[in-house]
Amino acid sequence: MASATVLKSSFLPKKSEWGATRQAAAPRPPTVSMVVRASAYADELVKTAKTIASPGRGILAMDESNATCGKRLASIGLENTEANRQAYRTLLVTAPGLGQYISGAILFEETLYQSAVDGRKIVDILVEQGIVPGIKVDKGLVPLAGSNNESWCQGLDGLASREAAYYQQGARFAKWRTVVSIPNGPSELAVKEAAWGLARYAAISQDNGLVPIVEPEILLDGEHGIERTFEVAQKVWAETFYAMAENNVMFEGILLKPSMVTPGAEAKDRATPEQVAAYTLKLLHRRIPPSVPGIMFLSGGQSEVEATQNLNAMNQGPNPWHVSFSYARALQNTCLKTWGGQPDKVKAAQDALLLRAKANSLAQLGKYTSDGEAAEAKEGMFVKNYSY
Repeated sequence: MASATVLKSSFLPKKSEWGATRQAAAPRPPTVSMVVRASAYADELVKTAKTIASPGRGILAMDESNATCGKRLASIGLENTEANRQAYRTLLVTAPGLGQYISGAILFEETLYQSAVDGRKIVDILVEQGIVPGIKVDKGLVPLAGSNNESWCQGLDGLASREAAYYQQGARFAKWRTVVSIPNGPSELAVKEAAWGLARYAAISQDNGLVPIVEPEILLDGEHGIERTFEVAQKVWAETFYAMAENNVMFEGILLKPSMVTPGAEAKDRATPEQVAAYTLKLLHRRIPPSVPGIMFLSGGQSEVEATQNLNAMNQGPNPWHVSFSYARALQNTCLKTWGGQPDKVKAAQDALLLRAKANSLAQLGKYTSDGEAAEAKEGMFVKNYSY
């Protein structure tokens, strides 16, 4: 409806001209034309997203940067060399039957182009396992000027050309991680920057055939309670979906990788799996359209068992989305320690990986029990100001 306009008398036509000017004086309502170009990959994006969001399966996040992978290797006494990174990644992707529980694997750029120890391409091994290869595309966090000591995620420059190359190499989905810190605010500037960056990345990814995993991680750092996490998460997800709509992102061709709604890692009052599930599902119902195929939760420093228990609690009833996992440390921690860089421990390490993958597969189906879990799997993995 056009807004009313008050005209000064000096601008009105003379009385003798009323009949001649009546038609011209009555403004016609403006015609707004909106043409939204659908991605040439629309059908493929939907198919890929549904494949990853398939019953009883989730994502293995093995996209640690070389620097972060070096920290993992150092924890078991290994040097950060390409040969050692190759050996560990080979161990992960060649675990027999991994595709029964894992539908997608997020890779670092080196891994996407890397071969396994036996000479086969890692991408080909994943496809043979029925696992969709994905790729981390962000360039990491940097200080956000004008904020309360907060961060923003870089990597939009040149993203389209990089993603086109990744698609040719066999990747079919992408991941972009940005973070929001509750102890540092979060400021409105940081939330809006996170949302807009994710939306631009998602639109560019879909335009290049990659299903975007949208990941605004709300860091566990802090002493805040679960209510504060819920409050901040509502704001972050509202901004993120508004920005994605502004950028014409096709919701049925994305996957989400949110944090679970938990208290801060340093909070005195802890939450039960049932409380985490109740708050997290309430958030999803308030903010996430049912057209989104999958919610692939990050573990964010929870222990292996805690991450599985919380996921299981969320799947005790029907959900409009596939509620599953995209875990890194919560799948790999025991596996890495079991391997220890020893060739004769590869099978034992793969068994540890498969044990965790199966546990989370059962949790996705709401059928997991923690009976018989090792004490080591219950150890927390929170790292303050964690970065990949």
